[in-house]
Amino acid sequence: MKRIAIDMDEVMADFTKKHLALFNADYNEAITLEDLQGKKLRDLRPHLVDEIREYLKDPTYFRDLDVMKDAQEVIKELSESFEIYIATAAMHFPSSFTAKYEWLQEHFPFLDDQHFVFCGDKSVIKADYLIDDNVYQLERFTGEGILFTAPHNIHEDRFIRVNSWANVRDYFLK
Repeated sequence: MKRIAIDMDEVMADFTKKHLALFNADYNEAITLEDLQGKKLRDLRPHLVDEIREYLKDPTYFRDLDVMKDAQEVIKELSESFEIYIATAAMHFPSSFTAKYEWLQEHFPFLDDQHFVFCGDKSVIKADYLIDDNVYQLERFTGEGILFTAPHNIHEDRFIRVNSWANVRDYFLK
């Protein structure tokens, strides 16, 4: 059985929606997803990089992220034909471990929690495929890297791209 590793933030969980909402409320801004095309929030407000990163240090930040549209259904379908692993770069924010684990258990109870990998560098993941929004994770991955569209990676063209979970379904199951 082939193995698919899937990133959590911006692939399964809508990280940017919450990040923008918090930032906009705290700084009386109106930054939109369109403003982030090809950029991250810290690129738009470099003088607030430390403040932007502080949100992610909150141990509860990752607990209530919205699930990406169709992610639950498609991952469930994929799990019938593929071995599924969740590979999340939790080491960037170690305080996120519990929140991420609980989020995965709540929203993806059909997945084996022994297949949750909390790591930093995903090149250590032994899988046939890695679905991720971060190019730097795909660059060193030894299997086939699949780029999940997010505002910050919109101009990237070096990897197979999927724009939605419907695209993921089509790629793997059709």
